[in-house]
Formats: sequence, structure tokens, C-alpha cells
Amino acid sequence: MLGASAVAAAFAGPAVPTGSAVPAARAAPDPGFVHPHLAGRTEFFTLAVAHRGSALLTEEVALLRAALREVLRRRPFHIDAFVVLPDHLHALWTLPEADDNASERWGNLKAHFSRALRRAGRAPEPPLGRLSAKARRRGEIGIWTKGFRRHRVGDRAEYEALRRACWCDPVKHGLVARAEDWPFSSLHRDRRMGEVGEM
Repeated sequence: MLGASAVAAAFAGPAVPTGSAVPAARAAPDPGFVHPHLAGRTEFFTLAVAHRGSALLTEEVALLRAALREVLRRRPFHIDAFVVLPDHLHALWTLPEADDNASERWGNLKAHFSRALRRAGRAPEPPLGRLSAKARRRGEIGIWTKGFRRHRVGDRAEYEALRRACWCDPVKHGLVARAEDWPFSSLHRDRRMGEVGEM
């Protein structure tokens, strides 16, 4: 499992060019990819902020890292790949068999990040009509889009394609010419650990 102390390294440092796209979900998935070193279910996730086109996540990456550290501390899991872009992020996680609730983990991450932004006085205004009066009274600030996209990894080839898709997304969006140049990617951790060669 990737410990809380290693979170910053998981998506800090320069990102991997290829034209690989995220594989489409299967109509009838098999029992799923079995991680070679870990028991549990591996899934690919995408989360986005409500203000598409903003740079909120990269501008506030320190608060996002802190939120992820807190979620990892409370409910450990393995981060296989992670990339933070200005207005969205992608992650490949292996969740433990005994505690595979990704929804609660992402909900907690969103809540920790939102509260930290509010405490710092840097929470953006939500898009017009995004929050009801009741939601505002509860302290919600409407940073995130509702829910997240998820896809269960089916086999080793798909796992590798999704890892690469995480690393390459900054190139796909025209943010850098080479994935290695993107600072908010787990590619750097994986290179330090000798898991990735030249791209």
C-alpha cells in the first residue's frame, strides 16, 4: 500500500507521450484484473471540477495532496497511477478486498479539499444555479461535478493502457510536449521505483 508519506511523490514531479486513449468500458466485464502484488479490485477513475477550464486543481495541488493523505491515512489503498490536471484528475487505484468502497474515499477527498479551500479563503464561487440554499446552509461550496466516472480494470493489457493514459493525459490536452514534463503525475514516482523506462 502507498502510505500517506508517499502521497506527494505519487503525483509530484514532471508526465508520457503516446496517442493511447482510455479503453472503452466492456459491455460484460470479466471478473476483473488481478493485481500481481496486491489483493483487491483495481479501478480507473476520473473526477472533474464544476468550473471546466479553471486551473483550480493545479493551483491548489498542495491542498489536494493533503486531502489525499488524509483519505489514505483513514482508509488505506494502493495508488497505481495518478495525474492532476488543471480542472480534472485521473487515478488508477487498487482497493483492498475487505474495504473496497471507492465512493466513500472520493467523497471524503472532495470534502477535505473543499473544506481546506474554504478555510484558506480561496474557494471559488460555484457555477450559477449549482447549489441550492439548503446545500449552502450545509456548507457545500460546489467545487466538484457530481459523482465521478469509474471503470473496473479487466486485464493486464488494460491496466497498462490505463496507467499510460494517466501519464499521457497532460500531453493529450496540450499542456506539455512530453509526459515527463508534467509535474503532477505518478510517472515520476514510478520512474524512481524503476517501474517505467523511457517513454
